[in-house]
Amino acid sequence: MVPEVLSQNEIDSLLQALSSGSVDLAAIESKDDRKIKVYDFRRPDKFSKDQLRAIQMIHDSFARQLTTSLSTLVRSMVSSEVVSVDQLAYDEFIRSLVQPTVIGVLEMYPLSGNAVLEMNPHLVFAIIDRMLGGKGEPIRKPRDLTDIERTVVERVMLKILEHLEESWSTVVDIRFRFESMESNPFFVQICPGTDMVLLVTLKVQVGEAEGIMNLCIPYFVMEPMIDKLSSQHWFASTGRKNVEGAREIIEARLSKVAVPVALELGHTVLSLGDVLQLREGDVIRLDAKTSDPLGLRVGNRVKFLCEAGSFNKHYAARVLEVLSSEEGLAHQGED
Repeated sequence: MVPEVLSQNEIDSLLQALSSGSVDLAAIESKDDRKIKVYDFRRPDKFSKDQLRAIQMIHDSFARQLTTSLSTLVRSMVSSEVVSVDQLAYDEFIRSLVQPTVIGVLEMYPLSGNAVLEMNPHLVFAIIDRMLGGKGEPIRKPRDLTDIERTVVERVMLKILEHLEESWSTVVDIRFRFESMESNPFFVQICPGTDMVLLVTLKVQVGEAEGIMNLCIPYFVMEPMIDKLSSQHWFASTGRKNVEGAREIIEARLSKVAVPVALELGHTVLSLGDVLQLREGDVIRLDAKTSDPLGLRVGNRVKFLCEAGSFNKHYAARVLEVLSSEEGLAHQGED
């Protein structure tokens, strides 16, 4: 673009307008007020905005699952939400943590390397207090965990990792495994301090107690799957998984539903007066013959025709015919 050159008359007119006050210099300067973002070339960004958006979606789903799961675990109102998804140097993340804190070192199979799940002590002790029968009050002064408290926290972390796996499965199949627990952040060196890491920060509230949960994953750990981290891929994977897996999930759950099954020897109609006069030893005549097949009722519909007998000293029925829906309705209508 060729810059516009002012003539001498235009320059004189502009200077005269400025001196007389008819032109606001501050208004002119404000028009060129550009937003400048600080960029450190020694620590370049590793994740694009689209990748960070996909990671945000993954952990929004994780936060919803965590809310339900923790509410059941601690028997109290729990809320969790993603506060930020950012990328920064690992030493910046470590310096931002309090000491002592609760840090779980995680494996991300089949990826190589470790990740870190950090939970604020106020949040951790509120969860421990609720799980051990207390009111969920946070501790005033942070301290190291006792052996019993470490066992309780490990149980909570394992439950959290289950939901992390489920949320990440929409993009890539990852198995989070709990490796160890630390209280001093400077003892946890999962990567060099200058390496870039992904930091997902969640705000979790348990009753009246509130705290921060941080998930830190080095970039070199996520690099093999970085191409799959996009909002378009996330939406596509979510829709495809729902369509492909819905039938299997529904069938698996329906197969475990208990339904009443009854073998019908026959039917008859009696008046209420006859029923009230029945005594031990009375005989009721049914409408079926002993040679007729018996109807096997599943729920409220006759589904099979069977033959009564015994098996291993128990009453049993051998299926002779499977009735279609129309035949079952017809047989039911006859009854």
